[in-house]
Amino acid sequence: MRLLPGQFVEFRLPKAANALTVRYAIPDAPTGGGITSPLDVTVGNDRARTITLTSEYSWLYNQYPFTNDPDAGLLHPDWWITECGCVPAATTPAPTITTPFRPMHFYDEQRVLLDRTYRAGETVRLTVPKRAAAAWTVIDLLDSQLVGAPHVRLKAANAVLFGADPTGRRDAAPAIERAIAFAQKRDLPVYLPPGTYQVNRHIVVDDVTIEGAGSWWTTLRGREVALETPAPDGSVHTGVGIYGKPAADGGSRDVHLSGFAIQGDVRERIDTDQVNGVGGAMSDSTIRDLYIQHTKVGMWFDGPMSNLVVSDTVIVDQIADGVNFHTGVTDSVVRNSIIRNTGDDALAMWAQGTTNARNTFERNTVQTPTLANGIAIYGGEDITVVGNLVADPVREGSALHAGSRFGAEPFTGSLRFVDNTTVRAGTYELNWNIGLGALWVFALDRSIDVDLQVVGDHFLDSTYNALMLVTDWPVKDLYSITNVDVRDVRVDGTGTSVLSARSAGSATFTNVDARNVGAVGINNCGAFGFTPAGSEFTVVDGGGNDGGGTTGPWMAPWELPNTITCDDRPPVVPPPPPSAW
Repeated sequence: MRLLPGQFVEFRLPKAANALTVRYAIPDAPTGGGITSPLDVTVGNDRARTITLTSEYSWLYNQYPFTNDPDAGLLHPDWWITECGCVPAATTPAPTITTPFRPMHFYDEQRVLLDRTYRAGETVRLTVPKRAAAAWTVIDLLDSQLVGAPHVRLKAANAVLFGADPTGRRDAAPAIERAIAFAQKRDLPVYLPPGTYQVNRHIVVDDVTIEGAGSWWTTLRGREVALETPAPDGSVHTGVGIYGKPAADGGSRDVHLSGFAIQGDVRERIDTDQVNGVGGAMSDSTIRDLYIQHTKVGMWFDGPMSNLVVSDTVIVDQIADGVNFHTGVTDSVVRNSIIRNTGDDALAMWAQGTTNARNTFERNTVQTPTLANGIAIYGGEDITVVGNLVADPVREGSALHAGSRFGAEPFTGSLRFVDNTTVRAGTYELNWNIGLGALWVFALDRSIDVDLQVVGDHFLDSTYNALMLVTDWPVKDLYSITNVDVRDVRVDGTGTSVLSARSAGSATFTNVDARNVGAVGINNCGAFGFTPAGSEFTVVDGGGNDGGGTTGPWMAPWELPNTITCDDRPPVVPPPPPSAW
């Protein structure tokens, strides 16, 4: 809902609530860097309270790794630009671009803890005051929540008693570290009472439990601080974060974090910076009930490490990933968490240099990654992605992704996508000028021949294809995608096809029901050799495949096993909203 000054929007509480989360967008400053603007929040007949919205953490522009400057020229003048269909540095005369170029990452969110609990049915009114600095305010969603009373831990090292300032005016990091040292000696947890604690650097933890009063009550908040000289890891900034020891130093074990928020101050993407909410290596550890906002990556783990459980956590408004299991993370899981508005993959496993193994992403809700994928798996052994809901990826990514890319170790054992639901997924790939699939399998560095199972998933209202299997053009005659097993799947609405095959290889489909398919059910280009023998990609009909769309049955007999049905850019037919089967 787009509001002008003086306008409002109303919601009714579906259940009793004492807390609200408002996701919004307001304009950038003309030269970048953001503005602030008020919003009045009224519940029932009570007096309005005014919150301050900001676009200081929004509005990135241009090519990766992006810029805050809306007037900037191309960051990579030699890159392919789809807007002009050219390589700028190789084009005479060089093309001009319209600035701001490729604006993205518009949204932010703010939490509001109310003074009391309101019953179901009460009206929440969000009003843009007439004095607002923002020319317009977009309200994207309102979450309501019933927050429990603050958690209290009496037998603990209370950080306030060690000098931590809960008002946020003084640096609390040294006091929290004193509380940690005391707790480690006495085998006690550390307790962070309700309040806001100023932390502007990493707090390194090992063999310790840190409990807050709850992620709505206890907050670690910090500025991004420029370093006088770059750190050995390449960082040029530091900021608030809880870190395990580096794996090279043995990593950390038996770390347990719960019940607090981490709010950073990261406004630009610098990939060498370690300005993540949680980082390092943490084995035999748990992370629960955190709220992480405005850091670079919510959680980035560099192994080798094992047996980490992340649960019931909210990660929002990140410049890059939500969670990344990077390099040698094994037997670990992220479950029951919400990841929203990340600037790169929301949940990722990246087996760079050392393989990841036996990890699981389960029952998470992923919304609106602004670049890349909802859940991305880059190499690894025996990986499971189960029961997740992924909705509305924005640019150059998919809901679910498996890629042999970024120097990842090969896939081995099995890779299972089971009982997931994707909604309005499969974005436009600017580099290729084509639409992707809600599930996108990409062979770039090597072939993908893992036991790849797609079982029980639901692909709803896919913008382009439900599934896309693709090998990059320069290596299309070298690599393939094989051993794909798609079973007991429902596809409800595609802008184009159920399957787009742009690779050599094979896949078997069994009991796949599809409806409202916008183009030919199988868009089989193979490796683009167009041989007399047919496509280099073989589709095997395992039986029970029903339904279709505008062109008839999605798996028509004449399409099998490898008939060429290639339409490189079929017209997109927007599907109707999903409905009950």
